[in-house]
Amino acid sequence: MAIDNSLKPLFEPRSIAIIGASRSPGKIGHTIMKNIIEYGYKGKIYPINPKADEILGYKAYKSVVEVPDEIDMAIIVVPEQVVPKVAEECGKKGVKVLVVITSGFSEVGNVEAERKLVEIARRYGMRILGPNIFGIAYTPAKLNATFGPKDVLEGPIAFITQSGALGIALMGWTIMEEIGISALVSMGNMADIDVIDVSKYLANDPNTKVITIYLEGLKPGTGRKFIEEMKKVTVKKPVIVIKAGRSKRGAAAAASHTGSLAGSDNLYQAAFKQAGIIRAYTTEEMFDWARAFASQPIPRGEETIIITNGGGVGVLATDAAEEHNVKLLDPSPELKEKFKKTMPWFGSAKNPIDLTGQAVVENYVEALRTAFESDEIHNIILLYCRTAILDPRDLANAIVKLYGEYKGTAHSKPLVAGFVGGEDVREAIRLLNKNGIPAYPSAERAVASIAKMIWYMRYLNKIKSRK
Repeated sequence: MAIDNSLKPLFEPRSIAIIGASRSPGKIGHTIMKNIIEYGYKGKIYPINPKADEILGYKAYKSVVEVPDEIDMAIIVVPEQVVPKVAEECGKKGVKVLVVITSGFSEVGNVEAERKLVEIARRYGMRILGPNIFGIAYTPAKLNATFGPKDVLEGPIAFITQSGALGIALMGWTIMEEIGISALVSMGNMADIDVIDVSKYLANDPNTKVITIYLEGLKPGTGRKFIEEMKKVTVKKPVIVIKAGRSKRGAAAAASHTGSLAGSDNLYQAAFKQAGIIRAYTTEEMFDWARAFASQPIPRGEETIIITNGGGVGVLATDAAEEHNVKLLDPSPELKEKFKKTMPWFGSAKNPIDLTGQAVVENYVEALRTAFESDEIHNIILLYCRTAILDPRDLANAIVKLYGEYKGTAHSKPLVAGFVGGEDVREAIRLLNKNGIPAYPSAERAVASIAKMIWYMRYLNKIKSRK
């Protein structure tokens, strides 16, 4: 897949002009500039405001044309009627990419103004992100050019969103959930740069392991291109999409929101399947699965083991495995014998491996070690129910230590955890997630996450077998 270098200035600009930068806190032009500075961007920053001499300690310029240096990115935060004039000036200045925050274009029926903006950009060889967006963040470059929360956590999950408000809300949510982001891109009306362009760029980004997308719809006539281009992306990176506008009313709402064609949900479902895209139905699912892809190796096979200290939660996981097409291993007699040594005499080595409610840290560690060492097992689901004799934080610390021994070795395999309980269990889940072990507050969510990884493995194998 050819690398599109025209998007490099969007993710790693050497200089940024904020056209419509403001001295007034609360104004978007102020918030964006403040975020860029305080998040630690190392490039040059040029506020553009005809009525200011300096903003946030930086010399202000009346026009982008007056800036003495080259400019890679111009962030445009001026009223819609001024945007064409500003875009023209950016073109003359040799700006490479326009990030158009301003709304009032095709999403409100003002198609002509959007067409004119694209025409100006094409004439000067500029790319456009937007209009009608909240900005872009790329954490490896210490870039937060958004008017969302400032402190985005760095990590390997990219998030592309067609909804500004939802995107900003999820920025805050990822911080609260300690989910690390590589890139966060607000797409808006996609007058020029679209979801396909950004996905293709991120497919080649070494800092991104998984791409997540909130999609309302595609532009008319781009369906075939979407399938063909996204096929190339999904061979390199897993792509998880939430497609909004499934219902008739939802589709109508999406059309009025970003001017997108929501279209028949069955068509999108078929397109995703052809392109190897994993479809999520809730933001929780999307980030659950992304968390697993971000930290775990792609499975080498189907055979999955469940290790638990509670029969009930083991049964729930078994039901979920069947529902999600996860193949549970029937352990060989030799493997059963090894597991029996890790549990009381009344435990079960059948799968689920039931260590019983009497399990302590050592039982879990030995069972987990057996699972990592066994060539019969490809994937591990580790479950824990709060008991009086086993503090979940002690267990989490022990799992982290053992996981570290196997990570990146020949015995490395996907591990997900489902911990059920109260406040101390939540602390244990946070500890596991912080150390690269995807952990969830239920057995079902853990199973669903491993199921998507197995589905992706099957998809890649199918692609390879065709070659």
